[in-house]
Amino acid sequence: MQITSAMKMVSAAKLKKAQNAIVQMRPYANKLTELLQNLSATLEAEDGGAFTQQKEVQKVLIVAITSNRGLCGGFNAAVSKQIKTIIESRYAGKDVSIMSIGKKGNDLLAKTHKIYANHSAVYDDLTFDNVAVIAEDLMEQFLNGSFDRIELVYNKFKNAATQILTEEQLLPIVPPQREGNLTVDYIFEPSKNEIVKGLIPKSIKTQLYKAIRDSFAAEHGARMTAMHKATDNAKEIRDELLLQYNKARQAAITNEILEIVGGAEALKG
Repeated sequence: MQITSAMKMVSAAKLKKAQNAIVQMRPYANKLTELLQNLSATLEAEDGGAFTQQKEVQKVLIVAITSNRGLCGGFNAAVSKQIKTIIESRYAGKDVSIMSIGKKGNDLLAKTHKIYANHSAVYDDLTFDNVAVIAEDLMEQFLNGSFDRIELVYNKFKNAATQILTEEQLLPIVPPQREGNLTVDYIFEPSKNEIVKGLIPKSIKTQLYKAIRDSFAAEHGARMTAMHKATDNAKEIRDELLLQYNKARQAAITNEILEIVGGAEALKG
C-alpha cells in the first residue's frame, strides 16, 4: 500500500508538468495542422504535393505510441488491441508494419506483427529535436514509396482519469473537410514553394511530437488513477485482515480464560 501510494504521488507530480506542456502546445499544433490542410488543397505535386498524394494503399505503417513502464492499468493494452482491430478490419491482406514508441507496446506487438523500428529511447530525453529525427525518417520512407500510408495510434490526454484512444493519419496529409464552397485565399510571401517546403515538414514533426506528448501526459494520468485504486484495494485488504486478526486474537484470549477458569474449578474440587 505504501509503494502504490508513493507511486501515485510521483505520477501526480510528473502529470502536472506533462499536462502543462501538452495544454500549451495543442493550440499551436492544431492551428498549424488546420493551416496545412487548407493549404494542401491548392498544392501541385511540384510544390510539395507529394505529401498530400493519396496512393493506393498496399503498404501501411502504424506508429504505436505507448509507455516504457507498466503499472498504468489498461493504458498500453488498449493501444495494442486497437492496432490489431485496425489491421483485421481495415487492412486485412495488406502489408502492415509497426513502429513502436514505448517498450511496453513493442513487447506486446512484436509477438504477432512485423516491427519496422523501435524508438522507445526517445522517452529518455523527450525533446522536439529527438522526435524530429523520427519524423524525418517517416517522411523519407513515405516519399520513397516504402509505405503508402502512415497512421498514429495513441492515448490522448483529457484529464487525470480519462484518456481518449486516438487514431490519426500522419501521411499522406488529410484533405480538409470543407462546408459548401468555403475556400481560403492565401497571400504567399516570399514565395509559395519556399513556404510550403518549410511548413509541411515542420507540421508533420509537430503533429508527431504532440501525439507523443499527449501520450506521455495520459500515461501519468493513467498510472496515478491505477495506483490510487490499488492503494484503496490494499486498504480494504488490510482492514479485512485486521478484522480477522482481532477475531482470532479475541478467540484465543477467550479460550485461555476458559482454560484458567476450568483449572481453578478443578483445583477447588
